[in-house]
Amino acid sequence: MTTMAEETAVRENGASGSTGATGVQGREAQAPGVPGATARESESRASRESDIRRHELAAFLRHRREHLTPEQVGLPRGRRRRTPGLRREEVAHLSAVGVTWYTWLEQARDIQVSVQVLDALARTLMLDQNERAHLFQLAGAVDPTPASRCPTITPALLQTLEQLEPLPACIQNSRYDILAYNRTYGRLLCDLDEVPAEDRNCMVLITTNEQWRSSIVLLDESIRLMAAKFRASMAGHLADPAWKMLLKRLRGESEQFREVWERHEVVGSRSKTKFFDNRYVGRLTLVHTDLWLGPGEGPRMVTYAPADEESRERLEKLHAVAVERG
Repeated sequence: MTTMAEETAVRENGASGSTGATGVQGREAQAPGVPGATARESESRASRESDIRRHELAAFLRHRREHLTPEQVGLPRGRRRRTPGLRREEVAHLSAVGVTWYTWLEQARDIQVSVQVLDALARTLMLDQNERAHLFQLAGAVDPTPASRCPTITPALLQTLEQLEPLPACIQNSRYDILAYNRTYGRLLCDLDEVPAEDRNCMVLITTNEQWRSSIVLLDESIRLMAAKFRASMAGHLADPAWKMLLKRLRGESEQFREVWERHEVVGSRSKTKFFDNRYVGRLTLVHTDLWLGPGEGPRMVTYAPADEESRERLEKLHAVAVERG
C-alpha cells in the first residue's frame, strides 16, 4: 500500500524541473493519458474506488438480507431466531454458494463474483429490477438477463410492433429472451405483463409457466424443437455467461427439458404453423415467421399471422381484450 509520504514524494518528483535521476524517474512513472498523474496515484485511486464499491455491496447485501423474513422465502422461522431477517447461511444455501464465501462478500473482502452468483443472489433476496441493476453495478458486472436495457429495441421498432396489431408480435434474441412485445402477444399465451422481466424467456416459460404451457396444443413437440434450436444457437455462445446461466436454470427446473436436451438434436429456424388454445378466444391457428433484424441469427421480430378466417376474427377479439385490459 502506498504511504502518504511516498505519494507526496512522487508528486514532488513529478512536478520538479530537475534533470537529475529522481526527476526523470518521476516523469517516467506518469500514467499514459492522465496528465500530471503518476501510475502509482492511478493505481491508488482505482484501489480506493474498488474498496468503496465492495463496502457498498456488502452493506446493500446485508440490508436486503436483514429485511427479508424466513416466511418470504419459504423457510420456517423457528424459536431461537435472533437475526432480524435471514441468516447468512440461509442466503448462501438458497443461492447455492458457500457460507464462508458469502460471509466474505458481506465483509467486503476482495473476491471475484461471477454473474451466475449475482443472478442467484438477486433471486434469493427478491430484488426488483432497479435493485438488481444496482447489485450488478456495485459488483462491476454486466447483467446478462433481458431485464437490462437492450439497444436493439428502438422507438421505431416499438412503433412497428404496435402497428402490426391485431397480429401478435414480439422481438426475441437467439436465446429466446423476449425483449419487447405488443399488447396482443402479451395475451396470446399468458398474461405476460405479470411475468417478471428476468423470466420473460420462451424456454423458461414453456418449461415452467403452467398458463403458457396450457396454451400450446402440441406442447411436447414444441419443447423438443425449441431445445434443438437452442442447442444450435448456443454453439456460437458456449463461453457466454448468460447462455450458461440459462442452460443451468432450465436443466435445474425442468425434468422434461433435461430429457430432450440429452437427445442432442439440432434444427434451424423455419416458418411453422402453430396451434394455441387461448384463454380468452379459444383455438388459434397461426403461421409463425421470424424477421431477422440484422446479420446472422441475432435479434429477430417474431410474428403470428392467422392461417384461416376464424383465427383472423379471433385475433381481432384478442386484440380488443388486450386493449381493454391495458
